[in-house]
Amino acid sequence: MSHQPPDPDERARLRRWQAVTVATLFVGYAGYYVCRSVLPVASTGMMNDPASGIDEVAYGRLVAVGIYLYALGKLLNGVGAEYVSGRAAFLLGMVLSVAVVACFGFAAGAGAMLVLWGANRFVQSAGWVGLVKITGRWFSPARLATVMGVLSLSYLFGDALARFYLGAFVMAGVGWRELFLVAAGTVAVLALVSCPVLKSSPRDVGLPEPPPAARNVFGAGDHGDGRVPLGKLLGPLVASRLFWLVCAMNMGLTAIRETFNAWTPRYLEKGVGLSPGDVGMLSALFPLCGAVASLAAGWYGDRLKGRYGRLMVPLAALATIVLWAFANTDLRDRPTLALALIGAAALFVMGPYTFCSGVLALNLGGKRAGAASTGIIDAIGYLCGAIVSGEVAGHLVKHYGFAPLLDVLFWLGVGTCAVTVVYWCFEERGANAP
Repeated sequence: MSHQPPDPDERARLRRWQAVTVATLFVGYAGYYVCRSVLPVASTGMMNDPASGIDEVAYGRLVAVGIYLYALGKLLNGVGAEYVSGRAAFLLGMVLSVAVVACFGFAAGAGAMLVLWGANRFVQSAGWVGLVKITGRWFSPARLATVMGVLSLSYLFGDALARFYLGAFVMAGVGWRELFLVAAGTVAVLALVSCPVLKSSPRDVGLPEPPPAARNVFGAGDHGDGRVPLGKLLGPLVASRLFWLVCAMNMGLTAIRETFNAWTPRYLEKGVGLSPGDVGMLSALFPLCGAVASLAAGWYGDRLKGRYGRLMVPLAALATIVLWAFANTDLRDRPTLALALIGAAALFVMGPYTFCSGVLALNLGGKRAGAASTGIIDAIGYLCGAIVSGEVAGHLVKHYGFAPLLDVLFWLGVGTCAVTVVYWCFEERGANAP
């Protein structure tokens, strides 16, 4: 049975709808990051304001609880998205995030902030799983790496642009509380724009869906039609060795990424010696360089015909070398070198990272469990990310400075590189099952 539209007019119509879908998902998920990056951009103002009740330890706790709830949300919303439409998951996450972030701007006390930030990260977890489910319905496996690479730019450019955008308000004198209201209002507008044009599947506009990935854990019978019991949905995934190796890789990569995202502004201020007014915008360097890596990795990944380890292993090795340089170089009053190392870390970390919860998750889960696969992989990754970037980082930075945290990141890089080599060996053998 052909999955291509039967005539040129329908093929052209499919391409138009695919372009609209990618554009809507891209802009919408970039908007998610306005309501996420607002915390690190506002962090220096919060920690410099005695009335906020937030110091390094309290900020680390905010980061950790947020990621814990994000991990839980990835698990619950990833599985739940298999029983609702991807469109519903994506749009609902945006709307609820707007409401919670607006409330954060009025919150009094560290306890209330903790509850609200955790709630924000929980509802935001629906965004990526919804995006992945929609993408798996609209695009063939031969194009997934490229398309997911482009869509990964949404959270990398989105993070960078959000930091520039919100940082401009900080430089204009907007207080940290008002910054949360700016973020909420911006994403509310994006949700209104996305709602009428986003479709869950080509079937919603009378077009056929492409076939599933050939090496998914469900085999050739995976068409994603109908609901299946939870055991049949998750059983083939948890029995796959490749699936657990992807989870392990994602643990280390997420911990490194989340630590850079959460602590780069404070590191540039306290560890390098830059002014508080500059650090919000300069912290955009990590996601900006990561965006370049994501796009290049996605484009090249489709040309590897499923052998993604051939690219992931050298990138993981280079990331480890950069993290070693970070841990063993005095960067005080050397902002150019510090920024160069931050950019290099992003280039080598974000390529493998975007594969894990994107094309690898979709190739393993197929249409039937692509969102669940993504949700579980990300949940495990963000759990590790919460521990390292929140609890561990907050304690180390407050009591010992940034040096021991950089050592932790280096050893995480070593472990992640080792797991990536093992994954590559299994992938070359064509293994996706016990």
